[in-house]
Amino acid sequence: MSNPGAFYNLKHGTFDITVLSDGPIVLGGEIFAPEGSDSERENIVSRLGGAENTADAQSNIPLIVTSEDTILVDVGAGRLFQPGEGQLEANLNSVGVNARDVTKVVISHAHPDHIWGMLREDGTLRFPNAHFYVSRDEWDFWTGEKARELPDAVQPFVAGARRDLTAIANHVTFVGDGDEVVPGLRVLSTPGHTPGHISLVLDGEAPLIITVDATASQIVSFEHPDWSFGFDMDPEQARITRRALLERAAKDNATLIGYHWSYPGVGSVRKEGETFKFSPVEEVQS
Repeated sequence: MSNPGAFYNLKHGTFDITVLSDGPIVLGGEIFAPEGSDSERENIVSRLGGAENTADAQSNIPLIVTSEDTILVDVGAGRLFQPGEGQLEANLNSVGVNARDVTKVVISHAHPDHIWGMLREDGTLRFPNAHFYVSRDEWDFWTGEKARELPDAVQPFVAGARRDLTAIANHVTFVGDGDEVVPGLRVLSTPGHTPGHISLVLDGEAPLIITVDATASQIVSFEHPDWSFGFDMDPEQARITRRALLERAAKDNATLIGYHWSYPGVGSVRKEGETFKFSPVEEVQS
């Protein structure tokens, strides 16, 4: 973002959407494109504005306002994951929304950059008046025994997920594919990146799909849809999910919002043979 105080806003059907930022995380080329060659990674990192095999991945968080609700999709990482993050609450305030005003929070999945902003430093909920929506599969995985079987390097992710999910246990509704969060805002099951990862579909003249990490890269996910993202927990399932999601979006002429894409992470997709072309909002509006 060239101006951190200016946020992209769009109207979609009955929804008013502002794309906020929790700030960037820095990722290596092997995370963006594990199957890519050194030269392919160098090209991808360069196109993302990075250098020396690292580039920023943004954390784009949709704020969805209806006549009845103020909704966030994910809560960022607070300042617990990488130093560039933790900007969500200040950016909420800058658009006139207090954390206490948020009535609903949809958690796409329980990776640190999506959920570790749940609590303040004193352990209280950052969004104390919100009700939370999480897929049952995601909840059961991170709070169950299978998560304990992950490699030691990932166990801090498990501990953080358990901490934050436990904190909302009395304020959560479990959702699955097709369930409505509010009228016209439906859950789309998109497993693979994590076991219970969900995206969201907003009704309108054409749908708007908040893909989150089902399509983690604005370059790789489209141009190399069969390549994985470094944090995909089930790369084969993620590949199947990604292709199905992009096929659907192209067919339906959907607007897309992606979590880690260059701000504001809004655009459209068209199919090009066996791959896809992402057109960011600046191109869409030109």
